[in-house]
Amino acid sequence: MEPVFLIVGLGNPGRDYARTRHNAGFLLLDKLAAEWRVEWAERKKFSARVARADRGDRRVYLCQPATFMNASGEAVSALVKFHKVPLPHLLVAVDDADLPLGTLRLRPDGSSGGHHGLDSVERHLGTRAYARLRVGIGRCASDQREITDWVLAPFRKEEAPVLEKVLQTGCEQIECWLSTGVQEAMNRFNGAVAVDEN
Repeated sequence: MEPVFLIVGLGNPGRDYARTRHNAGFLLLDKLAAEWRVEWAERKKFSARVARADRGDRRVYLCQPATFMNASGEAVSALVKFHKVPLPHLLVAVDDADLPLGTLRLRPDGSSGGHHGLDSVERHLGTRAYARLRVGIGRCASDQREITDWVLAPFRKEEAPVLEKVLQTGCEQIECWLSTGVQEAMNRFNGAVAVDEN
């Protein structure tokens, strides 16, 4: 039987949230789906948008939960159980306000760091033992802890080149994770992306 993988991008559904910082996970998965030329389908039984891609001998499902961020684990858990996805074959992409914009950080496991989407995934899976790819969105002020307005705001126009580069690099990191594993993907891609000045 071919290996099954699940790649999840977290965000909030709906037009109002489409290009906001909190939807960096959605934006990354949209980019990946476009690069792989796969179509999203609404899957109500999973409360998610799902796309299937065949990458070599691997069957890969992409997922964007259709619940709001703090209930993301419902869709992730349902897909993991239905497709019998081994936890080492699960990757969840999320925004991270503690990382500067243009930074990627992949880890094989770990805490949620207070991210409500990861809290939900952990709660529904009953474990932290799954890979998470954090996409830096920056913080409006280093001493400001209440960041709801910031993360729910759209990226600024001048940030577009950095955002585009980090999404492209994030896709490459996911491809690396898929083909050679989490350690290689961490070693090659974690850190700040280089953006052309032109």
